Amino acid sequence: MLIDIIAGARPNFMKIAPIIRALEARKAEGGPLRYRLVHTGQHYDPRMSGEFFTQLGIPEPDVNLEVGSGTQAEQTAGIMTRYEALLLEAPSRLCLVVGDVTSTMACAITAKKLCIPVAHVEAGIRSGDMTMPEEINRIVTDSITDWFFTTSEMANANLRHAGIDDARIFFVGNTMIDTLLAHMDRLEAPEFFGPLDLEPGRYFVTTLHRPANVDRGGAFSRMLSAIGEGARGMPIVFPVHPRTARTLREVGEMPANLHLVEPQPYLQFNWLVKHAFAVITDSGGITEETTVMGVPCLTLRDSTERPETVSMGTNVLIGTDPGALFPAFDDLFAGRWKKGSVPPMWDGQTAPRIVTALERLLA
Repeated sequence: MLIDIIAGARPNFMKIAPIIRALEARKAEGGPLRYRLVHTGQHYDPRMSGEFFTQLGIPEPDVNLEVGSGTQAEQTAGIMTRYEALLLEAPSRLCLVVGDVTSTMACAITAKKLCIPVAHVEAGIRSGDMTMPEEINRIVTDSITDWFFTTSEMANANLRHAGIDDARIFFVGNTMIDTLLAHMDRLEAPEFFGPLDLEPGRYFVTTLHRPANVDRGGAFSRMLSAIGEGARGMPIVFPVHPRTARTLREVGEMPANLHLVEPQPYLQFNWLVKHAFAVITDSGGITEETTVMGVPCLTLRDSTERPETVSMGTNVLIGTDPGALFPAFDDLFAGRWKKGSVPPMWDGQTAPRIVTALERLLA
C-alpha cells in the first residue's frame, strides 16, 4: 500500500524524518505500507532544505515538484498543478501531510479532490490569529482531513469543537520531539562558536521571521534594539531567515552584541538552543524544542498555536511590543524563570504510533 509523504519547507523535514524511520522499520518486519516521498520544492535553498535531509537521514525524494519561489498563491497553484499530475499518473492510497505550510494545504486539497484520503500530522493546533498564513493553512487542511494525528489534548479539543468524531482523532504525540530526542547525542557546535568567543549558558539565540515583527524596518529596528539592550551585554546569536534578511537592509545601526549568522543546519542550531541562556523567537516549533530541553523561551507573538508550551513548558508569550521584553529579561537575570515540564506523549515514540494507526486504517 503506497502512501505519499509530503514535505516542502524546513519545519516539515523534522516531522517526516521519524515517520520515514518508523515505516522503514515496519517494512523490515514485513509491514504492508510503502511510501513515496514528495518534496514540493517550496523551500529550495540548500540551507533551508538540503542540509536537513542529510543530517536527519531523510532519503532523496522520490519526486521533487520543484515549485520554487513565488507568492503564496503562485506556490499553491504550482504545487497543486504538479501534484495533481503525479496523482493522475500514479495514484497513492493516502496523502500524509504534516504541519501547516503552503505545501500541506495545497497537497491536501489536491488529493482530496481526487478522492484520495488525507491524514494530517500535527492536526488541530490553532493560534486564533487569522493574519498568519499558517493558521489559514491549518483550518483549510483540517476541514478536509480524514484522519487527525495530534500533539496535545488542546488540539483534540479544537477538533471536537469543530465537530470531528473521536474515532478520527489519534492523540499520538509530537514527531518534532521524536527527531530531537533521536539526535540529541549528535548535536554539535557551529564553526563560529569559538571565533565569536561564545560560552555555553552565556548567550541568547534569537530567530525572527513573522511579518508582524520583520516586515516593517522601523518596528523591526526597535525590536532588535530592545533585545540588544535587554540582553545586558550578553551575546545574541541571530540565524537570519531569508525573509528577514530582506528587511535587515532597511535597519540602520544594530546592537553591538547582536551576531548575524547564516541559517543553521539542524544539529548545529539545536546545539545552540540547548546551550543558550535563553531563546527569543517568533517561531512555533522552537518553543516545543526549548520546552523539552528546559531552556527559557520568550515568544514575540500575541498568541500561540502551541499553548502547552506556555501552560506546561518554558515558554512565555511576550507580545510584539518591544517594551514588554524588559520585565521578562528582569525575570531571566533574577533566576525567576519557570522550570516547565514535558507535555504528555512527547516521548520520542510518536512516529511508531502513527504507523501502527495507519496500518490499521488502511488494512
